[in-house]
Amino acid sequence: MADKVRWGVLGVARIATGKVIPAMQRGDNAEIVAIASRDVEKARRTAAALGIPKAYGSYEELLADPEIEAVYNPLPNHLHVPWSIRAAEAGKHVLVEKPVALGVAECRTLIEARDRTGVKMGEAFMVRTHPQWLRARELVRAGEIGPLRAVMTAFSFYNRDPANVRNVLEMGGGGMMDIGCYGIQAARYFFGEEPRRVVSLIGRDPEFRIDSIASVLLDFPSGQSVFTCSLQMTPYQRVQIAGERGRIEIEIPFNPMPDRPTRIFVSTGAGIRTEEIAPCDQYTIQGDLFSKAIRGEGEVPTPLEDAIRNMAVIEAVFESERGNGWAIPRLS
Repeated sequence: MADKVRWGVLGVARIATGKVIPAMQRGDNAEIVAIASRDVEKARRTAAALGIPKAYGSYEELLADPEIEAVYNPLPNHLHVPWSIRAAEAGKHVLVEKPVALGVAECRTLIEARDRTGVKMGEAFMVRTHPQWLRARELVRAGEIGPLRAVMTAFSFYNRDPANVRNVLEMGGGGMMDIGCYGIQAARYFFGEEPRRVVSLIGRDPEFRIDSIASVLLDFPSGQSVFTCSLQMTPYQRVQIAGERGRIEIEIPFNPMPDRPTRIFVSTGAGIRTEEIAPCDQYTIQGDLFSKAIRGEGEVPTPLEDAIRNMAVIEAVFESERGNGWAIPRLS
């Protein structure tokens, strides 16, 4: 790509400063030129630490910068849609952290803003770009394990910090929005289908009121998926993909270390083999692919059309909790 896309970042969230920004800076197609915080000193310290040329004391100032072509929005969940719409209206392409919205209706307003302004916009589901996910799906589609019948996912860690946005219900906190969305994404990604119905069992933290543990069953046309996610459990993650004649296991599916190989295990009638994937940074890949899409070279990695379908399943999970039974994902 002839020239790098010039990016600005809204806020100094840990995911941005610790992972996404350094990874994008190592890419071939993206350049981070500015960062904004409502605390200008915090913005300046972060910019200095990360080698970012510009620091702004408000999001509005960053959006008014004509040099910036694209914006990465890692703000708390309840601020994803309003600030992404403002960025689009300022003529900036937008990569929004997952989940892009708090619900289907809100996600639809984001799609309308994208279409109205003509910018590129997508959800930051970086796992979909990692070679281990691409390889696992390739094996499924090639029939390596026979017809796909089940996807089983686990994702958990422990966090009871009351100041953490994940534990603030009004900000879109909770395990389902933070990590349960990966279980949904994994099932949809490997089946290549949408679930027909959903049933969930959810436990809520008595103090924070957020969903602290959830187990969910998704009914697909071709099979079933079950996942458990928790913000108050020992750290663990795994994806198991089971077919009629074999099984694929992704060892570290969601946050693999970028400086070491990843492994997938393929079990068939011929035995078990390990496929090793060379070290890579999924955030670098995501940033480069999105930047290339801005230049007209390829598509946005996770478009909003996918984001709204994932959100429809999340809404159905909570509908099932309220109704104590099956719920149907709906896009309207």
